[in-house]
Amino acid sequence: MELIRAHPSITAYTAQSEAIDHGHPLVRSTAADLGAETSDAYTYAQAAYHHIRDRIAHSADIGAEEVTWCASDVLARGHGICHAKSHALTALLRAAGIPTALCYQRLTEDDGTAPVLHGLVAVRLPGRERWDRQDPRGNVRGIDARFSLDTERLAWTVREELGEADCPVLFDAPHPAVLAALRAAPDRRTLWPMLPAEF
Repeated sequence: MELIRAHPSITAYTAQSEAIDHGHPLVRSTAADLGAETSDAYTYAQAAYHHIRDRIAHSADIGAEEVTWCASDVLARGHGICHAKSHALTALLRAAGIPTALCYQRLTEDDGTAPVLHGLVAVRLPGRERWDRQDPRGNVRGIDARFSLDTERLAWTVREELGEADCPVLFDAPHPAVLAALRAAPDRRTLWPMLPAEF
């Protein structure tokens, strides 16, 4: 899909915020460890992606009820839902100076009911004229998301016939309704119906 920049300045996609807290010591130390094992922005981005996809669990996959939302907390606790994992990956990439945006898909159940926003990221690597979406949700049976710059390998491909859709906007900060739900929910079961269904 073609992504549309939502902010006039590329520096907006390297900024720090409460949720994308890439100045936090844990985020900085994790980024430093990944940087020590990589040689350039491309290998660093791939290593950061695999770290979040594979070493940080999706909360639902492990039955964790605690809700994490800021990058440092996700890294400290080792889990988060798709939105929280996207915040963590964004923070690690921005810590290395790589412009990273937050992106969303509107997904539904197989019968088209229960729409909800799914979170992922888009990265702008040096020398590339485009943003490349990456999905750090974490792979389980039926999901095979991968870091890819040629063909998108996301957790899900939208089914337009069910009302699913890719949001073309590049967000420089978390969607306000998503962030509000993450911060307000006392546990994951309460969180699900609080998450927005529209962009």
